[in-house]
Amino acid sequence: MSLEGLELSILGPAMLAGILVLATHVPLGREVLARGIIFIDLAVAQISSLGVIAADRLDLHLGIFEVELAAGAAAVSGALLLTWTERHFEEIQEALIGTLFVLAATGGILLLADNPHGGDRLKELLVGQILWVSPSSLWPVAALYAGVLALWFGLGRRLGRIGFYLLFAVTVTASVQLVGVYLVFASLIIPSVATRERSDRRGLASAYLLGLAGYALGLVLSTLFDLPTGAMIVWSLAGVAILWMAVQYRSRPRPGGG
Repeated sequence: MSLEGLELSILGPAMLAGILVLATHVPLGREVLARGIIFIDLAVAQISSLGVIAADRLDLHLGIFEVELAAGAAAVSGALLLTWTERHFEEIQEALIGTLFVLAATGGILLLADNPHGGDRLKELLVGQILWVSPSSLWPVAALYAGVLALWFGLGRRLGRIGFYLLFAVTVTASVQLVGVYLVFASLIIPSVATRERSDRRGLASAYLLGLAGYALGLVLSTLFDLPTGAMIVWSLAGVAILWMAVQYRSRPRPGGG
């Protein structure tokens, strides 16, 4: 155990990144859960990663903006495809989402097969590098997420199927570059599952608090024990969610109770 890494200059930007991700992912995750398309986030995130890998594979020496554009184009293409499949094959949509995820994941492995640094690149995209984000890199993401939140809380379901998928794709694209595929999925689903019985504003607030606690705990534990930060936050989110659900279960009135 080491206390050396518990510095605000390191943990502060990482926690801010987590707050930004949760700001958009909690409400979108609750909508994903309500629609019953739980693995859409994992699929779109993986497609976004495939776009980045494909851009690297072409060896075009792309800058940050171009890489984001490649990731966004891939994610939007995936979102449009899923919009089409939901319209025509709604009864098997979840299966198609899973298939698309597997194809994108294995496609990335194939593209990186002869890359000597492929394993490190793949790990970076999956687990992320949240502990090393710089404050300057958060401003564009904050601006993008502000627009996403304005559209979501302003229009909500009036966005329609295609509007939701496109908004989702844009959000996930930015998040994957910031925190990685696994943490994107965990941020969307775990707080929403834990608070699924409350569909009101209190439920949304509870999901936000749960997510914040998970991120804070994961950052501290990963620093203390020198463990991969993204993976530790995923486990911390799950642990906080289990504790939350256990407390909620114990507080329920029992049949026949006084």
